[in-house]
Amino acid sequence: MATMDSIIDRLDQLLDRAERLLPATDPTIDWTAQAFRWRTANGRGFLQAVRHPHRVALEALQNIDAHKEALVRNTRRFIEGKPANNVLLTGARGTGKSTLIKAVWNTFSDQDLKLVEVDKADLPNLSDILVLLEERPEHFIVFCDDLSFEEGDISYKALKSALDGSIASPAENIVFYATSNRRHLLPQTMRDNLDVSYEEGELRPSDSIEEKTSLSDRFGLWLSFYPFSQTEYLAAARYWVEALGGHWDEDVEAEALLWHRTRGARSGRVAWQFARDHVDPA
Repeated sequence: MATMDSIIDRLDQLLDRAERLLPATDPTIDWTAQAFRWRTANGRGFLQAVRHPHRVALEALQNIDAHKEALVRNTRRFIEGKPANNVLLTGARGTGKSTLIKAVWNTFSDQDLKLVEVDKADLPNLSDILVLLEERPEHFIVFCDDLSFEEGDISYKALKSALDGSIASPAENIVFYATSNRRHLLPQTMRDNLDVSYEEGELRPSDSIEEKTSLSDRFGLWLSFYPFSQTEYLAAARYWVEALGGHWDEDVEAEALLWHRTRGARSGRVAWQFARDHVDPA
């Protein structure tokens, strides 16, 4: 009997080892969800449904009406099956770049438009992500937030290939929306500008500059965001104070001005943070 127990124990150990060697089963994707994140566990990537996505109303975004109009128009064309561009939103921090993408997605989310967030660290998995999405009947915005790449970082090449340059044609149900504080996503140094060559009297910029601008050039629509003026900041602060149930008057305006001075910036984000600090829930 003891011998039989020993054999069973060894068989259990052998099965445990064999199970560890077998490829893990991919988690089932809940395609009924409206938003997803790409996640990695045990060396394998998968789409994780976001149960409580951040929903923002377009009217909550102040002082960027032209940007809203451009992105809404592009997104509407996309879900209607018309030609649409990948979009790069660049500029000052806190001015509404990421929030605008979420607000536009929210506007069309009831028309089978889904949002897929991919972190910069996961860009090497982009081809696997696109394979999962391109055969689906829904439309997808692949959202890459706060993109920037340092010297020696080659993960941007996966995004560059996916945007335009791969042997595979871009899927018609996928569009890329990305945000960055850098216009060209990659750092440029004085060395790039000094490293030039002369040929028959013509000055040619170095190939390194071409490489660093080639990624941003693959986005067909650029939207640039700028720091708010004081008037624009106060308009945003008033909107959020009243939206959260507060009252706006001269005293509140003075507090809002003091708030932005302590932060050293004027933006929609700073205005929203002021309102959250100022308004007491009923």
